[in-house]
Amino acid sequence: MLFDWIGYALIGVLVIMFFASAIRIFREYERGVVFTLGRFSRVCGPGFVIIIPVVQQVVRTDLRMFVEDVPSQDVISRDNVSVKVNAVIYYRIIDPQRAIINVENYTSATSQLAQTTLRSVLGKHELDEMLAERDKLNADIQEILDRQTDNWGIKVSNVEIKHVDIDESMIRAIAKQAEAERVRRAKIINAEGEQQAAQKLAEAGEILAKQPNAMQLRFFGALHDIAGDKSSTIVFPLPIELMKALEGIAGKPDGDAPKGG
Repeated sequence: MLFDWIGYALIGVLVIMFFASAIRIFREYERGVVFTLGRFSRVCGPGFVIIIPVVQQVVRTDLRMFVEDVPSQDVISRDNVSVKVNAVIYYRIIDPQRAIINVENYTSATSQLAQTTLRSVLGKHELDEMLAERDKLNADIQEILDRQTDNWGIKVSNVEIKHVDIDESMIRAIAKQAEAERVRRAKIINAEGEQQAAQKLAEAGEILAKQPNAMQLRFFGALHDIAGDKSSTIVFPLPIELMKALEGIAGKPDGDAPKGG
């Protein structure tokens, strides 16, 4: 009688252990890759799943977005400038079967591929492009990674270059270049202003030449401005017409001068 109870207890324990090892609960963001006798069988989950112990094994995968920090990479740009660049990549599993079967460790493989791709892509661009065209570089790296990880069942959603560290001497050279560029722009703007002012003065001179009275009005306006100034020094402009008249009188011979009575 005692042995019967012990036998029933052992059977009960075995049944409990069987169900404990056979029952799997997968969360909403998890999937299970089931292998039956070593061969791929199916992808299960989420929810309640029963696995046959010993005969079947299951490997859990996470479908959430992974964030991988790419360590700083030594990159030599196309214009032979040495920089250190690090980035961050965002990816997720879209096919658990290929992520488990086609690659040993998809996390490590994606990280190593991101590092080599980062060095390869940035090495084809100049330093100015790295600093000014990050969006374009991010898109190029993301496209290459997404294409190469497609066979692993991984989708690379985004790549962001975080820091571009430049040597101190190179920073000073860039500052000098930026200063020279600003000086160049200032000279061009000044020259364009002089050109526009000269054009406007030439147009004003043509208009005043057609109307002599307009020149007199400008003369009176200048006198009005001088009268309103509290300065002790007054510059009195002499009309050109008056100068021409004086030159004409001075140029007449003495015989043509009027005789007195």
